[in-house]
Amino acid sequence: MSNSLVQSDFNFSGQTSFYKGKVRDVYYLKNNFVVMVASDRISAFDVVMPKGIPFKGQILNQIAVKMMNESQDIVPNWLIHSPDPNVSIGHLCEPFKIEMVIRGYLSGHASREYSKGKRILCGVPMPDGLRENDSFPEPIITPATKAEFGNHDEDISKEEIISKGIVSEKDYNILENYTKLLFNRGTELASRRGLILVDTKYEFGKTIDGEIVLIDEIHTPDSSRYFYKEGYSERQLNEVPQKQLSKEFVRQWLISNQFQGLKGQKIPHMSNQYIRSVSERYIELYENITSESFIKSDTNNISERIFINTENYIKSNFGS
Repeated sequence: MSNSLVQSDFNFSGQTSFYKGKVRDVYYLKNNFVVMVASDRISAFDVVMPKGIPFKGQILNQIAVKMMNESQDIVPNWLIHSPDPNVSIGHLCEPFKIEMVIRGYLSGHASREYSKGKRILCGVPMPDGLRENDSFPEPIITPATKAEFGNHDEDISKEEIISKGIVSEKDYNILENYTKLLFNRGTELASRRGLILVDTKYEFGKTIDGEIVLIDEIHTPDSSRYFYKEGYSERQLNEVPQKQLSKEFVRQWLISNQFQGLKGQKIPHMSNQYIRSVSERYIELYENITSESFIKSDTNNISERIFINTENYIKSNFGS
């Protein structure tokens, strides 16, 4: 088994504070810069698994960087540079406390709500007569409140967001427009690569200068759902499940082993063989989403590699 990055404990030049997320570790630097390290941790059902997945952090970071570079002409983002396969450096932002979820198809959470008879999701009507994985006439935006660690995000409507003062109407309209632009671009990019971008979520923040920008990840298998375009229509016609590209396969394995993050449930043992299979699946996701061969980074000493690459960039560009 290759090594994996499960923990990080760096002290970069100009570092002022540190935050550990479920997957990413965030290092705050002076002068409003941020270092985001994508670890190899994997979470499901709001629980971080005890073992890491080799190359997962590299995969998520490199997809996000590629997608941000491919959309920066239509929506500004926080990214400045990626000095290491697992690292992105960008501008410090104050995050909006909502996730902008956009759905082009009746899948996942939307499908589960629809099957219960609901025809309104986050204040947005859904037409009658749809089957699971059918496309909506137009993509719908179904925001969610950002939960604290250990809690599930909750659906919320545009009207509630504005009336509760979570986001101003002016800012929300910008977020809504950016979300549509990004989803359209993501849909175009996916189509060129033989994929369908089914649904995804975007997070936004404000820079110190008050500019609204895209932050965090974009169009990765952890934040998005993809179908293979080839055979989609036939599978819908025959009412069989679509071939998906997302981390849903990990959730399904956990469910099959009686774990859904509920109280009293024990995380199933993840053998080296299973971990290897998950890593290989993530590499498959990378190559399909980017249409590029995945090049494994050196994992002999991941922490040392990350520190040297990142510290050299900081000193060269931000001063010591």
